Amino acid sequence: MAYKRFTHSAAQLKPDSRYDSLLVSKFINCTMLDGKKSTAASNFYGALDIIAKRIKDVPPQEVFEQAIGKCKPNVEVRSKRVGGSNYQVPMPVNRKRQLSLAIRWIRDAARAKKGKPMREALAQEIIDAFKGEGTAITTRTNMHRMAEANKAFAHFAW
Repeated sequence: MAYKRFTHSAAQLKPDSRYDSLLVSKFINCTMLDGKKSTAASNFYGALDIIAKRIKDVPPQEVFEQAIGKCKPNVEVRSKRVGGSNYQVPMPVNRKRQLSLAIRWIRDAARAKKGKPMREALAQEIIDAFKGEGTAITTRTNMHRMAEANKAFAHFAW
């Protein structure tokens, strides 16, 4: 008897209604607070409407996808204990974690902008990431810089 491996992520995730995209659906689910998915969806779609007004020559969904792509880290540092000392060991990041980190960084950067409605803050952060600027890109750059500084400990990778 063959057993089916159950996965939580893509098995039950359905594409969103407006763009028919799994990435958009995942982003909306990750920005949701207290189970209020309709609020998260209206904030996200409002942000894409703002992006469509500010960037005329590129469709807003493509801007969003490129912003996520530019925020994905290639390497990260993980703490490894070797002989009583802790080392920051650079490790490659798998694709699923790259996506979750990029989404988290954009979401957290938008939430950190106090005094702005979420849709405006989210739109600004996505546009900044699309241009290669902003808080999420800075976080990615810092992570890469830390991995580069600790590449002498790469031989500790497990």
